[in-house]
Amino acid sequence: MAKQRAETTDPVREDFDAIAEEYARQHRGSDHRRAARLRDDMIRTALPLAERLARRYRGGAEPLADLEQVARLGLVKAVDRYNPERGSFTAYAVNTILGELKRHLRDHAWGLHVPRRMQELVLLVTQTDAELTRRWGRRPADAEIAAAAGMAVEQVDRVRTASAAFRPISFSRPIGEGEVQLSDVIGEPDGELESAADRLTVATLLARLPERERRVVLTTFYGGRTQAQIAAELGVSQMQVSRILSRVLCWMREGLLTDQVPRWPVGADELEEPFRVTAALHPGGELEITVAGEVDRDNADRLSTRLLELIRRQPAGNRVTVRLDEVPLLDAAGVRVLLAVYEAGRVRGVTVTAAGMSSFVRRIATIAGLGPMLEG
Repeated sequence: MAKQRAETTDPVREDFDAIAEEYARQHRGSDHRRAARLRDDMIRTALPLAERLARRYRGGAEPLADLEQVARLGLVKAVDRYNPERGSFTAYAVNTILGELKRHLRDHAWGLHVPRRMQELVLLVTQTDAELTRRWGRRPADAEIAAAAGMAVEQVDRVRTASAAFRPISFSRPIGEGEVQLSDVIGEPDGELESAADRLTVATLLARLPERERRVVLTTFYGGRTQAQIAAELGVSQMQVSRILSRVLCWMREGLLTDQVPRWPVGADELEEPFRVTAALHPGGELEITVAGEVDRDNADRLSTRLLELIRRQPAGNRVTVRLDEVPLLDAAGVRVLLAVYEAGRVRGVTVTAAGMSSFVRRIATIAGLGPMLEG
């Protein structure tokens, strides 16, 4: 009765079990050649079982022919390892074949390597999503999937991210009939996005600059001009251009750090005096004039005016010393200033000497004919 019920409910399983038991009995007492023939017959007879199991996984990334090949290899293992004393052949063959199919899909079906535990979670989330969708007639939220699958909501999000590794798409994949590839239509991260706020602030600050300062900044950083070229265009010295840039950059740095437009210094739009002149009258009537800063063609006339005023106030016979310790630069215009001061003193009977020159400035003065004016 039990046997008849089993045949009614699962006749295929009963047939495979009976065939396998007969195969095992004949195989046990056969020679090598006959045993090999019996093994081939048993595998050939059970091939439909392997093919039916392989078709369970069709529709995925793996071709059905590859799945059938894996299932057949699993069937070969089941036949070679079958022992009738351990139970049903069909149950053993099904487990062996399915194990081979799952192992193959785990190792080869994924486009990228993902840990086995994560693969299992991907399968669990996918099945839970499908089951809840069928049951409720809508797509479940991640929180609902997490509750049904017994995991945290954050884990569901990680699992969905990992599932993208199952079937990655190549960037070289063609799009349409032309030569356009997927990589040609995918944008790249904008590396300048984070600096957008700073660029807007800089544009605002530039608009607030006086015209001359804005011109210097724009031609320097956007026009590719050198300081010497800018100086020639503006009719000032290179050092004055450098000072303008320094002042503007300090002002703009303050604006960037405070997110406010700082007040432009009063009078900053005018050229700063690059030199300083101080005078000290020593006992005995000797006048010591100290010049500090750079002397070039842009400020030589103003320096000459100040020095000549001091010389003209001196009575005949006085001695005037012009100290140049803090003059790093003295061009041809500066040499002409010293020569004019020397000649003005000589006409008035005032002895004018220069002291404290650097070796570079002294060499220029000597070549220009100011040797009598230089102190030893």
